[in-house]
Amino acid sequence: MENQMTESRQRMTSLEIAEVTGKHHKDVMKAIRNMEPAWKKICGRNFSLTSRMVRQPNGGTREVPCYSLTKTECLYVATKFNDEARAKLVLRWEELEHERIARQEKMSDLEIVCRALMIQKRQIEEKDKLIEVLQPRADYCDEVLDSIDCMTMTQVAKGEGMTVHELTNFLLQKGIIYCQSGCYMLYAKYADKGLAAYRTHSHRDLFGSMRTNIYLVWTERGRKFIHEIIDHDDDYDDDLNVSPGIQIDLEIKPMNQ
Repeated sequence: MENQMTESRQRMTSLEIAEVTGKHHKDVMKAIRNMEPAWKKICGRNFSLTSRMVRQPNGGTREVPCYSLTKTECLYVATKFNDEARAKLVLRWEELEHERIARQEKMSDLEIVCRALMIQKRQIEEKDKLIEVLQPRADYCDEVLDSIDCMTMTQVAKGEGMTVHELTNFLLQKGIIYCQSGCYMLYAKYADKGLAAYRTHSHRDLFGSMRTNIYLVWTERGRKFIHEIIDHDDDYDDDLNVSPGIQIDLEIKPMNQ
């Protein structure tokens, strides 16, 4: 049994009408042709004539001309059938309607799953791109933060014969660090040079609540950088970091080098 479908309208061929009603196909075709003039007069169009490949008893196939009718056209033609044939046709259309609804519901569930999978795929791709961008920076931060050789501002200041306030003010004036929310931080042009890292210190306040402070510590490379700036204070250039005469390697290298 062949049931012809389109996206917007369900159709049935005269071949299927013949099979459902138990009539010969040639008789169904004759009934349709006899009723076509009246239909065209009222609706302004002919029935859709097409063809289908039909299997033959010998195993071969043969192209057979047939009509393809909508539900309305089909039931119009059925008015010339007997009561039993019309009942069979009506019940067949009811089955087709249930099948159509079931397919739509199934397709809707499938579309929801497909859309969810597409969204998940895009999210994974976006995360992969973000990881690709951030991974080198994260590796570098892990390397710096894991270093046990970092020194506090007080320790660096003591090595230079200065107080921590003097060194802090010096670095502020030179545009190397700035203060934000009570924490000293490197300006962007120094931030990725391996000069410093950040440590956290947790403690309880007077009310017993846990507090965490973040503070700046200096790597060995950062200590040397500060020493060179102090040693060549007059040669320091804000735009070039230090003058060409001061040999300070600011390339990012592994901390164990």
